[in-house]
Amino acid sequence: MKASTTLASAAALGLVAGIGIALPSGPAIAATTPHISEIGYTLETDFIEIAADPGTDLSGWTIGSVTRGGSVQAAENATVVPDGTTVGDSGAVAIEVPITNSVKSGSAAEGEYGSSAFAIDASGALISFDQIGGVPGGKGVTGKSGKYTPNPVVDQEAAPTGAVATGGQSIQLVDGTWTAAAPTPNALPGDDGGSTPDPEDVTPIAEIQGTGAESPLQGQTVKTRGVVTAAYPTGGLGGYYIQTAGTGGAEDATPGASDGVFVYSPDTVNDISIGDYLEVTGTVSERYGQTQISVAASRATVLDEPAEAVKPVEDEFPTDAAAREALEGMLLQPTGDLTVADNYSTNTFGEVVLATGKGVLRQPTDVARPGSDEAKAIEKENLAREVVLDDGATVDYLKDDTDVPLPYLSPDAPVRVGAAATFTSPVVLGFDFKKWRFQPTTRLTGDNAEAVQPATFSDTRQATPGEVGGQVSIAAFNVLNYFTTTGDQVPGCTFYSDREGNPITVRGGCEARGAANAESLKRQETKIVTAINELDASVVSLMEIENSAKFGKDRDAALQTLVTRLNEAAGSQKWAFIPSPAKVPADEDVIRTAQIYQTAEVVPQGESVILDDEDAFSNAREPLAQAYAPKDAAGAAETEKTFVTVSNHFKSKGSGKGPGNEDTGDGQGFSNADRIKQAKSLVAFAGEQQKAAGSNYVYLLGDFNSYTQEDPMQVLYEAGYKDLGSEKTDKSTYVFKGRTGSLDHVLALDASGGQKAGQQKAQAELPTTAYDAVTGADIWSINSVEPLAFEYSRFNYNVSDLYSPDQFRASDHDPVLVGLFDEESDGGSDDADGSDNAGAAADGGAGAAADSGADGGSGASADGGDGASADADGGDQKASAGSDGAQDDADADGGQDGAEGSSSQNDGNTDGEDETDFGYVVGSGNLPRTGSELTLPVSIAAGLVLVGAASVAIARRRRHEGAKH
Repeated sequence: MKASTTLASAAALGLVAGIGIALPSGPAIAATTPHISEIGYTLETDFIEIAADPGTDLSGWTIGSVTRGGSVQAAENATVVPDGTTVGDSGAVAIEVPITNSVKSGSAAEGEYGSSAFAIDASGALISFDQIGGVPGGKGVTGKSGKYTPNPVVDQEAAPTGAVATGGQSIQLVDGTWTAAAPTPNALPGDDGGSTPDPEDVTPIAEIQGTGAESPLQGQTVKTRGVVTAAYPTGGLGGYYIQTAGTGGAEDATPGASDGVFVYSPDTVNDISIGDYLEVTGTVSERYGQTQISVAASRATVLDEPAEAVKPVEDEFPTDAAAREALEGMLLQPTGDLTVADNYSTNTFGEVVLATGKGVLRQPTDVARPGSDEAKAIEKENLAREVVLDDGATVDYLKDDTDVPLPYLSPDAPVRVGAAATFTSPVVLGFDFKKWRFQPTTRLTGDNAEAVQPATFSDTRQATPGEVGGQVSIAAFNVLNYFTTTGDQVPGCTFYSDREGNPITVRGGCEARGAANAESLKRQETKIVTAINELDASVVSLMEIENSAKFGKDRDAALQTLVTRLNEAAGSQKWAFIPSPAKVPADEDVIRTAQIYQTAEVVPQGESVILDDEDAFSNAREPLAQAYAPKDAAGAAETEKTFVTVSNHFKSKGSGKGPGNEDTGDGQGFSNADRIKQAKSLVAFAGEQQKAAGSNYVYLLGDFNSYTQEDPMQVLYEAGYKDLGSEKTDKSTYVFKGRTGSLDHVLALDASGGQKAGQQKAQAELPTTAYDAVTGADIWSINSVEPLAFEYSRFNYNVSDLYSPDQFRASDHDPVLVGLFDEESDGGSDDADGSDNAGAAADGGAGAAADSGADGGSGASADGGDGASADADGGDQKASAGSDGAQDDADADGGQDGAEGSSSQNDGNTDGEDETDFGYVVGSGNLPRTGSELTLPVSIAAGLVLVGAASVAIARRRRHEGAKH
C-alpha cells in the first residue's frame, strides 16, 4: 500500500472505503515521537497506524505483526513501506497489513499471549512492539526467529496493551491508554477532527440496507428509527437489532430490502430494552458481511411516541442469497423442515449448524465421483441450505467462559446431527464469519435456556444397533486412540487440561496419544466397553488401539486390557482377542488394527496374518487378516462357512507428499495416491487370504479414510467388493465440517473362486459369495452425530457436566455392523456332520490360545490412561484429543481447527513377511465312518449335542433380540 504526502488522502479514503469508516477532517496535534497509535485486526481490512509529526518520512520502514507464538506467520503479515511515504497533516498513517487474529476477536485475552504489532524504522531500530490484549505491565510476547520475522523483533518482548477489540473495533492509544473503539485510520485516535454534523432527516432502515449485498450508504452518518427486537449487553456482540415499526409478518412493504439492522453500540446497549422505540445516529459499515450502524454514547434516544409492534416473518427460510439478504436483521419465526447438520463447535462457540429441508448435508464425494458436475452440484446445494443457529455471543465456552453453562446442550437433550429442529420462539437473522445466523433475541446460556432457547430438537438416539439377522455378525469399530499407556507414564508428554488445570488428554511431546492418566482412561474405557458390549458382534475389527510394543511391552498388552474390561462388564468370559502373529512388520505405527471375537459364536481358523508391504503402507497401519468359522448349535465349528476378515486403517487425508498426494481440491484431500496404492495392495493380500482359507467369504473392514465414491474405493469395487454400508443402509459413519459421509466401511466380496477341492458339495446349500451371505447391515449412529462435548476428552472443560458412562460419543466414527449366514438354512450336506472334529481341533488351537490370553494370562498391560483426539476427517489429524477449543487458535469460521485428516500419527512402516497359509484343512474328507459299529456312539453324541445346543441357542436368541431392549 502506498501512503505519501501527495497521495495520503487518496490512500486513506481507499482504506476507509474498505472498512466503512468516515474520515475525520481538520488538523490534528502532531505526535512528538513516532509510535504505533492504532491496531485494527477485526476488520475487513486490517491495519497498523503509525503516529508521527507531519512530514515524517516512513520510507523503508517495516510494519507487521507476529502471532501469539512470537513469529511472523507468513510473508503477507509484514510489509516494507514504499519510498516516498510520509506522514500527512493528520499526524497518522494507516498501513494495510493482515494481522493474525489469535486472540479470537472479541474474546478477553487477559493473562494470555496474543498477536502483536511492530514498527521498525529504515535504520533497523525497533520503534514499537505492542501486544493485543495481555495485562499492562505484565509479561508480553517474545519475538522468535522465523523465516519471515525481522531480526530487530527477535528476543524482544512486546508491551501488552490490555485492550482487545470486538468485531468492527480497533484498539487505540488515547492519552497513554489503549482502549477499544470505532476505527479511525489515518487520524489520531481521540481526535474528533471537526466531524460532519448530524443529519436532520430520518433515513428508513430499508434505504440503509438497500437491495444489494452491501449498504449503498457505507461510510455515511445516518439517523434512523426502529423498535428494538434483540439486545446483547453481554457476550461480546455489544449491540442490538432494531426494525422499522410495524414491519414484518406476511406483508412486505419494502420488497428486496430488509427493514432490520444491527446497531453496534457498547456504550448504549445497557441503557435500552427489547421493545423500546429508538432514534439512533451513527456511521454505516459492513462488518464481516453484515450491515451495521456504529452508534456512540448519547447518540441513541428512546422515543416517547407510540410505535406499532414488529411482527416476525413466519415462513420457510429461503435458500436464495438475495431472499436471505432481504431479511437480514429482521425478526423471523422459521417454519418448515430444518435439520441439524453439524454440532462440532456447539461446545466451543455455542453454534448449531442447520440445513433447510429434511436430511443432512452430504459429503459430495460420498455420493458422487470426485470433481464431477454432480459432486459440485451437491456442494452448491449444501452451501445454499446452511444456516447457523447461534447463541447471541462471541465467547469461547472452553476457554473464556468455562464457568458459564453451555447453550443448547444437556445430558438429556442431545443435539444430534440429523435431528429435526423446531423453532418455538422468534430469532433475528444475522450474518457473520461468512455464515447466515439465527440469533436468539438475547444471549443464550445453559442457565437461561428455558426462557431464551428458541428451538428444540428431536431425540434420534438408539440404545442398541438395528437388527441385522444372521447366525454370526462382524463389525468395524474405531476406538479413538485407546491407549492403556497413559501420558503420565511417558516422559515428555504435554497435555490438554480441563478448566481446573487437570490433565485430560495427551497434547504432544511423546508417543502416547490418548488419556493423560488413569482417571481419564477410565472414562474413555467405560464408553468404549459399553458400546462394544451393546454392539454385540461376533467379530469386531478395531482401529486406533495402542501398539504396546512401542512402549516396550507385549504388542497385545492394550488389547488384552480392553478384552479384560469387556469381560468384566459382561460378567463372563465372553470375549477373546486374536493374538499377534509370530511375524510382525519391523517398523509399525504407534496405533494398530486388531480383532476381538466372542468365543461362544466363532472359532478362529489358523494364525492371523499382517500384510507386510513397506512400499504401500509405510505411512499407514498394516491390514490384519484372520479367518473364523461360526459355531453350530452344538458349539462345533462349521468350517464350511469359514469367512475371512481383513482389518484396515488407510492413510489419512490430512497430509501427504509425493506425486499424486497433493490436495487437488476435488474433495479427496491429501495422500489420495497413497490410499490408491494401499487399496491395490489390499486386494492382492485379500486374494491370498481367500485362497489360503479356501473360502469365498471375504470381508474388508475398517477406516479407509476414503468416502464411498472416491478413487481408493473404486479399486475395491473393481476387484469385486461391495460396500455394505451404502448398499444396505441410508446412514453414514462420519461428520466433518458439517458434511456427512462414510470413511468406515465393511466390504463383501461378490465373486467366487476361493473354494478348495472337495468343498463344493459341502457348500451346495450355502451362499455362493460373501455378499450373498449377508443377512443385513446397520451403521449404529452413536458417535459421529453426537456433540463433541459428550466425549471423554472434553470432561470438565466447561461447568456443564455432560459426561455420561454410556455408549454415546465413545469415538468419533460410527461402527458398522453386518449379519452373516441365514439361520433358517444351515446348508451343507449330511457329510457336514463331520465338521465336529475340525471344530474341536480349532477350539483347542488358536481359539484356545486367545481365550487363555483373555483370561489374563500373558501380556497383562498397564491399566489407566485414556486419551483421544478429535479426528478431522479420517484418522491422522487427531490433533490430540483435547483439541477443538483446547487448541490455541480457532478458525474464524466457527472454530473448527484442523485439515481433513486424522490424528498426529507417526507414520508407521511395515516390513517384509513370508506368505503364510492357514494351518488347517477344509473339506479333506476326514469325516466319521458310517456303519453299525458307530450307531450307539453317534446316538449318544447326538443327545449331548442337543443338550449343548440349548445353551448356545439361548445365547444367540439373546444377542439377536438385543436390539429390542
